[in-house]
Amino acid sequence: MKQLFLLVFFLFFFGNVTAQQTNYVDFKSITADIGFVQDDKRIVFKADYVFQVLKDVDSVFIDANDTYHYEFKESNFRYRATNLDGEKIVLHLKSDEKFVIGKDYEFSIVFVSYPRKALYFVDDQIWTQGQGKYTSNWLPSIDDVNDKIEFDLSITYENGYEVLANGKLVNKEIGEEFTKWTYDMQKPMSSYLVALAIGKYNKKNVTSKSGIPLEYYYYPEDSSKVEPTYRYSKQMFDYLEEEIGFPYPWQNYKQVPVKDFLYSGMENTSLTIFSDSFVVDSIGFNDKNYITVNAHELAHQWFGDLITATSSEHHWLQEGFATYYALLAERDVFGDDHYYWQLFENAQELIAQEEAGQSTSLLNPKSSSTTFYKKGAWALHVLREKVGDSAFKSAVSAYLNAHQFGNVTTNDFMSEVEKTSQQDLSVFIGEWLAEVKLPEDAMVKSLKNSAFMREYLDINCEEYSQKCKDYLVSNISDKAKIKVVSQVSEYLEAEAFNNSLEVRQAIAQYVITIPKVLKAGYESLLNDKSYVTIEAALYNLWVNFPEERVKYLQKTKDIKGFNDNNVRLLWLVLHLNTFEYQPDKKQMVLNELIGYSLSEHHFELRMKAFNYLKLIGGFESESIKSLLKATTHHNWRFSKFSKNLIIELEKESSYKQLIETLKNEQK
Repeated sequence: MKQLFLLVFFLFFFGNVTAQQTNYVDFKSITADIGFVQDDKRIVFKADYVFQVLKDVDSVFIDANDTYHYEFKESNFRYRATNLDGEKIVLHLKSDEKFVIGKDYEFSIVFVSYPRKALYFVDDQIWTQGQGKYTSNWLPSIDDVNDKIEFDLSITYENGYEVLANGKLVNKEIGEEFTKWTYDMQKPMSSYLVALAIGKYNKKNVTSKSGIPLEYYYYPEDSSKVEPTYRYSKQMFDYLEEEIGFPYPWQNYKQVPVKDFLYSGMENTSLTIFSDSFVVDSIGFNDKNYITVNAHELAHQWFGDLITATSSEHHWLQEGFATYYALLAERDVFGDDHYYWQLFENAQELIAQEEAGQSTSLLNPKSSSTTFYKKGAWALHVLREKVGDSAFKSAVSAYLNAHQFGNVTTNDFMSEVEKTSQQDLSVFIGEWLAEVKLPEDAMVKSLKNSAFMREYLDINCEEYSQKCKDYLVSNISDKAKIKVVSQVSEYLEAEAFNNSLEVRQAIAQYVITIPKVLKAGYESLLNDKSYVTIEAALYNLWVNFPEERVKYLQKTKDIKGFNDNNVRLLWLVLHLNTFEYQPDKKQMVLNELIGYSLSEHHFELRMKAFNYLKLIGGFESESIKSLLKATTHHNWRFSKFSKNLIIELEKESSYKQLIETLKNEQK
């Protein structure tokens, strides 16, 4: 009866069991030997655990979701799997003897896992995403971010693949069919940062100014995209290491793109995984590049990985800092005007959120990403203005030194800033961190410290005038010219095309109805090194000048665009609707469009293909099957999109019966 009482008390006291276990038990290390069975998406493990008891405790728990078979090896522990609320599974360990405070305990587990999330099998790739998904879904561990653990992974996989994990590759045993890769981490981290990635990659090696190995991975077929994709990476690394004032804390830094990733990127310790939609060529770089994501995930190696917020109440200490330091890194590359423009755009998003009645405090654990990321970055920008560069940088350095490889709260940071600045920051904390209402006046005042922003904010061409016409041939900034284009697009003259790539892109997007006087200039947009410009210009020219559609299609027939083939997909649809152009190839063109909707392609490409098929009424059995399958895709954005599109198609009688038939076939 006493033993049952102790277990019930433990569960009640700890809530989610392992969530507060860190006060009683400290897991020191987890060393895992991992193998994969690709056919049924199965993982087989042997893992060795070391923990220390900090206070009197009756039981020890390990989070172990989606793990179906356990076998303890050479252990003095009794154990059982406990299912909490039908969702969370934990391994409950009890010792044959009373736990001794301060003593290290060791045990090993052999287990099999069929992960439903956190580790994904995507075509010939395997990759992980721990944040928000819990690493315990594929590796029994401690979900609580406050337990920092040293993870060392050994991974066996078939030859011909690159296998990446946290830390340094210390051994590689190549057999006839399989290779064993052994990675060593020297310092502890929260379990959500554990990562692995397996795929067919080549690698470019670079060394930072401080001697840290930097490894840039890429698909073998993308060798020409390595430079534009990873452009400025070393410069940003060197800058952040110096600006932050604390040496990069890990053995190396690796970056790898993967297919159908859940987010833009993830800052796994020493191994950032990012979406391969950011792998771009030199033209795509001008429109959509990896720089912001690159800088953000790199900054997280300090803010989030080295130090981790104790709870979501302090989440801004990770996302706000990563966003702010990414802005600083981009400022070092592109200059002050770019920095203030990013602040301005962030402010616009925050103001829109407030106008929608969705503003929250930075210390509200349920705040939106916009609040955590962008209000957090703004708070740091204003704080630095208030206390000065020297005090701010000294505080950040002291904060990281004091809490390295540990967990932090907002007070930990603010107390350091108060020390170095010798200022009472209670008013700042109230206005920027605790208050729900956005300090708009303070934001505008700060933006106006920039002459570039003062010029932009002062321009108003809502009523057309000669002055507004002259702006487009003046020396005002490109951002200001874009503002003018957006306000007076119907009054543009041919001289407006004598501007930068960015301004010309704005013309393509804002000038929908093309007067003949602008036709020649508009046609020149098809030559720009911008896939966004080409896509918009092709469509608008096709609509405005039907007699020359064949010319425009012939000129753009070999352009694909980004990884989602944005230009190519538009071209295919325009081809199908230009009856006089290659009439004997219509079925082949339709088949190509349908092909892009199938499962071997990136989900963003498939989404575009599905949208175009709906637009032209081009769905048939194969594409409907692909759409139905997409409703269970691991990427929530894609699965949600697919479910909604099915609902829309079912409203049309021509599709309803086909969808029902194919649904029944899948049962």
